Amino acid sequence: MSTKILVIEDVPEMSDLISMYLEKEGMSVTKALNAESALETLKTDVPNLVILDLNLPGMSGFDFLKKFREEYNNTIPVIISSARDGDEDIIEGLGLGADEFVTKPFSPRVLVAKVKANLRRGSEISAAAEEYYAFGNYKLLLNSCVLKKGSEKIPLSNKEYKVLEYLTRHEREQLSPEKIYKDVWGTEFGDVTAVAVYIQRLRKKIEANPADPHFIKTVFGMGYLFEN
Repeated sequence: MSTKILVIEDVPEMSDLISMYLEKEGMSVTKALNAESALETLKTDVPNLVILDLNLPGMSGFDFLKKFREEYNNTIPVIISSARDGDEDIIEGLGLGADEFVTKPFSPRVLVAKVKANLRRGSEISAAAEEYYAFGNYKLLLNSCVLKKGSEKIPLSNKEYKVLEYLTRHEREQLSPEKIYKDVWGTEFGDVTAVAVYIQRLRKKIEANPADPHFIKTVFGMGYLFEN
């Protein structure tokens, strides 16, 4: 999935120029000509980084930034791009939660470099703040619902993640298929053999030898046991 950038800029030519350079780097860009349309976009599509002009029609860039920090993830980087270069503007922008202040006119290549640097930094901060469960070489990130092996992301379906999270939260407990099905699927009625299907899928993804599992063990006559 490509990195998503929201560019809030009321001058179309400037917005198009920024977008062109970001898209050359493989990033996906959404453009908004004012803060109000940006807020509408955020209801359905939250970006990885925001580039924000201050001199916007209607709601100002400062007001947008304040609202954005109040309502959305504080770890999403915001780069202010503005012709206003007074100390007061820079101090206010950074004080409201901007991560970088770039003064117009600027080199698009320099802006792209700052975008990449802030994305790296934001990723490191998010990873550090993330609650996780570690087993073997794996980390199950409990806030973002992601399984990682080192820096590699292991793709899991929603149900695979829920089954794995349930097993890790009940480490060393013998769990019957019926209990797993009831707690994860949220019902006592259904095809309990689905549990075995998902266990088999997870073993293929996390076990060195799925036929002789190290983490998800079968307890004959009982069910399953997760062991770190």
